[in-house]
Amino acid sequence: MVPGRTVDMRSGARSARVRAPGKINVSLRVGPPREDGYHGIASVFLAVSLYEEVTVTRTPGEEITVTVNGQGTLNLPAGSIPLDSTNLAVRAAALLAEVSPGSTGVHLDITKRVPIAGGMGGGSADAAAALLACDALWGSGFSRDELAKIAVDLGADVPFALLGGTAVGLGVGEQLTPAISKTPLHWVLVTSDYGLSTPEVYRRLDELRLRDGVEPDPQPGIDPAILGAMRAGDALGLAPLLHNDLQQPALDLAPGLGDILEEGSDAGALAGIVSGSGPTVALLTKSSGHAAEVEAHLAARGRQALSVSGPAHGARIVTDRAA
Repeated sequence: MVPGRTVDMRSGARSARVRAPGKINVSLRVGPPREDGYHGIASVFLAVSLYEEVTVTRTPGEEITVTVNGQGTLNLPAGSIPLDSTNLAVRAAALLAEVSPGSTGVHLDITKRVPIAGGMGGGSADAAAALLACDALWGSGFSRDELAKIAVDLGADVPFALLGGTAVGLGVGEQLTPAISKTPLHWVLVTSDYGLSTPEVYRRLDELRLRDGVEPDPQPGIDPAILGAMRAGDALGLAPLLHNDLQQPALDLAPGLGDILEEGSDAGALAGIVSGSGPTVALLTKSSGHAAEVEAHLAARGRQALSVSGPAHGARIVTDRAA
């Protein structure tokens, strides 16, 4: 946690709106369970052009409230997105309020675009957007690095949603090192009508490793060739290097993902990978035009497909409206 400010830097804004990106794990290697119950990882994160949007508005008193809307939220089972203090964006605002002398009550309105429980860090993007928006609203004056230190308390993916771009994540993903990657890579995301629980996928990974006698590397690393291909924007070179240790347990829990990967190959994608803990599938393509062709092919087969590119920028203020 960063130290609190000693000077009231109250902003005159009435509301602020921030967008933050979803991500895919271009490579994800997972170590054994640690003593704290988490798994060490080595991952290459790529922010993509699919953004969550959070608008924060001042309210009387000190209460933090939240509403959620957007694509896919209406058909979710009750309780899929918490609307109380357990919501990750609410937790982010509450943490920042603790160290912001100018904090006030706020209402968070979240527009969902990143698949929910889809392995793309949508909830983490909400939290990152809430941190940046509340910082602007309250005039807290924290730097991006200071916000990232607060973000670590919220989960490993939140600091990356603030940063965006491309980065290597170690530890549980919170130890971020930005990587040079300026040439866009083009992907097609195939989403599902259901989500997968990240803890459940990790548990299944441990079960499969125990069953098969697999001893994971206690300190997994990153193949330098992946970063080289991404730096060059070389989709053909990157395609055979995509890797996700969570893919097999995700396939074990949701066998239909195998059909999507096969359909992506049939549609001409260079390679496909389950994003994070799934169930979103990310298909790598040659170009924006090629991505459009793959998207159309899959849509014709009834799949929910969407073209995106990356690297994309991290959390960014869209508007900051004065009272």
